[in-house]
Amino acid sequence: MSSPPARGMDDPVTTSPSATQLRDFARLRRVRDRIDREYAQPLNVEALARGVHMSAGHLSRQFKAAFGESPYSYLMTRRIERAMALLRRGDLSVTEVCFTVGCASLGTFSTRFTELVGVSPSVYRRDAADATAGMPSCVARQVTKPIRNREAPDREPDLA
Repeated sequence: MSSPPARGMDDPVTTSPSATQLRDFARLRRVRDRIDREYAQPLNVEALARGVHMSAGHLSRQFKAAFGESPYSYLMTRRIERAMALLRRGDLSVTEVCFTVGCASLGTFSTRFTELVGVSPSVYRRDAADATAGMPSCVARQVTKPIRNREAPDREPDLA
């Protein structure tokens, strides 16, 4: 009588998430939720990691594996999304928007904004109000959502 075939790593029965993996993913979701809630507060990876009892390095690696970007990148994307909404409103200066969304450096804010959106905050502020005029805010947010991970398209060179 032959024995049943051994179950390997490719077998779905043995590759289901372990309790530890599920617990870690729940902690990563709590970190992501905290970033979404507290994006305007001073947050850093060490503080986020302490809040879920992980080391900063482990949190960064696990967060990137789960969500495709580092916690810092995710935080900056949240801040830029909120900044875009405030700039579309048009009643705050770029500097006021920078500090309102939790950035401490106007230079870093402007650089990251330009990387994600493709134009500087001042150009966006000037042009965005007209581009989204008459749209409900929920639609405007989807249409103007920034592209993550430095994927903003290069602008065509001005040959004139």
